[in-house]
This record gives sequence, C-alpha cells and structure tokens, in this order.
Amino acid sequence: MRCLLVSIFFLLILPGTPLKAQANSYTDSLRKYQENYVKDHEVVAGKDKALLHFFPVNEKYRVKAKIEKVPEAPWFKMETSGKEKKTHRVFAIASFMLHDTLVKIHIYQSQQLMGIKQYADLLFIPFTDRTSGEETYANGRYIDASLADIKGDSLVIDFNKAYNPYCAYVSNVYNCPMPPPENDLPVAVRAGEMKFSKPH
Repeated sequence: MRCLLVSIFFLLILPGTPLKAQANSYTDSLRKYQENYVKDHEVVAGKDKALLHFFPVNEKYRVKAKIEKVPEAPWFKMETSGKEKKTHRVFAIASFMLHDTLVKIHIYQSQQLMGIKQYADLLFIPFTDRTSGEETYANGRYIDASLADIKGDSLVIDFNKAYNPYCAYVSNVYNCPMPPPENDLPVAVRAGEMKFSKPH
C-alpha cells in the first residue's frame, strides 16, 4: 500500500523520446522512486535507512505481461509470517519472457483491502525467485499494481519496484503474506530491493 502511494513519483516516459533519452529518463525516474521509497519508509528509520539497498536499475526487468483473468476465483487463506492468514483470490495469471524463460505469476486481490475505498483497485503480486534467501529476503518480495494499469490483456510489471514486506526488517511484529508456491519464479530477479541486514 505504502509503495503504491510512493509510485506517484514515478515519471512516465513520453512516446517519441529518443531511445538514449528514454533509457536515461527511465533510470533517473527509478532512482527518484527509490529515493522517495527510502525517505518515506514507515518502518526503517534514522541511520538504518542507509541499509536499504537496491539492485542497479535494469529496464529488462520491466516486462509487458499478457494477462489472463480468472473470473469468479474462490477466496482462499494466504499463508503469512504470523498466525493470522489473509484472505485473497486470484485475479489473473500474467505470463512473460524473462532470461529466455516463459514465466507465469499469479496476481491477487485482498478481500480486506477491497472493502477500503482507496485500496479497492489494488492488485497484489508477491513472489520469490532464485535470489530469495541469498541476495534478497528469504520470504519473498512484493509488487503493487492497480486495475487501471491493465490495458486490454496486458500489464507492465516492473520488478525494479519490487519491495520487501515489513517482516524483512522487524520479525515477530508484522503479519506479512507469504508468496504462494505458484509464485516461486524459476529465474533470478536481480531487480528491486535487496536483503536488509544490520551489521553485527
């Protein structure tokens, strides 16, 4: 939710801009997005903000996915880091190519958030990948999207905006949804937020 609000700062690349300028504009806009993410972080504060790290911005991780909606999908209890499971349903399945591999990822809706006006259109994309537990948080990362982001049967998913759940910073306090097994991606996603760890 927080990161969806931060994404207001993300600058769109205008059609017709020269390719080099587009690349520079994209990289600059993502760096600005990351700066705002760190500045506005609600859990990590003070000097610890310097421990928030990201992979280098890489536009190849901004993918155009084909969307296959799942009408009337049943609600289910998504596992969390705590005792209380969260009720979600599959909204759609997105498919795209990454590292010459066909990847599919499930997109969810939260029953709780659908009842809150400002979050009713929120789409939730939790995932793990081959970096999980090594370069990134073991229990996965999240990406936010909205219904308005879907254009026809496609959705741009930007893994450069992948972020850690609050449980990555403070354990035994937050109840964070865990990416279901179907969202364990068979590729390494070296984009977005990296593992958070304090020096001993």
